[in-house]
Amino acid sequence: MPLIKPFTGLRPAPGRAAEVAAPPYDVMSADEARAMVAGRPWSFLHISRPEVDLPPDTDPYAPEVYAKARENLEGMLAEGVLERDPTPCYYVYRLTMGEHVQTGLVAAASVAAYDADRIKKHEFTRPVKEDDRVRQIDALDAQTGPVFLVYRATPSIDDLLNAVSRQPPVVDIRAAGQVRHEIWVVADEGLIRLLSAAFEALPALYVADGHHRSAAASRVAAARKAAQAGYGDKEAYNYFLAVVFPHNQMQIMDYNRLVKDLHGLDKDEFLSRVAVPFRVEPSATPVKPARTAEFGMYLDGAWYRLTLDPGRIPWDDPVGRLDVSLLQDNLIEPILGIIDPRRDERINFVGGIRGLEGLAQPVDEGRYRVAFSLFPTRMTELMAVADAGEVMPPKSTWFEPKLADGLVSHVLD
Repeated sequence: MPLIKPFTGLRPAPGRAAEVAAPPYDVMSADEARAMVAGRPWSFLHISRPEVDLPPDTDPYAPEVYAKARENLEGMLAEGVLERDPTPCYYVYRLTMGEHVQTGLVAAASVAAYDADRIKKHEFTRPVKEDDRVRQIDALDAQTGPVFLVYRATPSIDDLLNAVSRQPPVVDIRAAGQVRHEIWVVADEGLIRLLSAAFEALPALYVADGHHRSAAASRVAAARKAAQAGYGDKEAYNYFLAVVFPHNQMQIMDYNRLVKDLHGLDKDEFLSRVAVPFRVEPSATPVKPARTAEFGMYLDGAWYRLTLDPGRIPWDDPVGRLDVSLLQDNLIEPILGIIDPRRDERINFVGGIRGLEGLAQPVDEGRYRVAFSLFPTRMTELMAVADAGEVMPPKSTWFEPKLADGLVSHVLD
């Protein structure tokens, strides 16, 4: 079974992409999603967040939510807003945010490769979120949220993608006025063979974002195989929707921490304990760490620069040496008493896209007691963790720019 293959994509009809394209389903609250669809009857959020069309008190995991998603998808097909390509294709997808540009390939990725760990993971999933994606795929008989995959940069693949992108794109839109999304269709059979062969030569792909979507696709495939006698490897459910980018074009931002209290310590006691593993220096300006093992801390309206004692860095441990682990293991757990940041409600997380002001504001408002800014996880660190078969701490990576939902979907029939 090939690592990736082309597929007959479900896409906005010509000229309709700007009406359809929507942010990923999981980056906004229900109220924010409702505000986003106001005056936008063809926004893909009507499919990816169908509770926007139901009463505000509707349980987002209720059966009627998934039924509404199916109804809305059928409505967009009936109105000609979405169309399906007649033959299997690849799609080149370029994201531009300011000076940052990344170019990847939209493809159907192998569930068998995912199950065999040729498509490598680095995060645990939460059952409730995984169950949600399973029900969504089954209701739509389609995968509409792409899994964000990464390959180790390979010049032959990059050259092929760049050659395609020298042609005029079929989609060229700006989302929220900031991120440019461009799509090219690859229908030429010779070019499809070249791309397939180049990816097949790779030892592995890596899940950057979309662990719940890929895990759900694996579960759907297993269930459908079990229910279908004499299944083969050609059924569409054996693959999942993915966009694959080279690792050296990724932009990972910091993923910062907020904590609600000082775990029973007063300010002086807290600072005294922090000064054991860290060098603590007051800073007249907000601290955006410039290197690993350096952190910013915001407390009582003041910024501090924290530098970890190098002797505390486990350089031979791909998980333990991550900055998120260094902060967790030397401060958040032993001093603030947060053992499980995945479940402890005393801690929250802020993506670096909100800036240091977005980190300090919740502290100034009294909603949190202390904030920490971190140096971003690097893509090579993520791949090292995945190659070691390990799992990263929660909220280790914040990728920007985000993929759009609705530009290409993978139908399972």
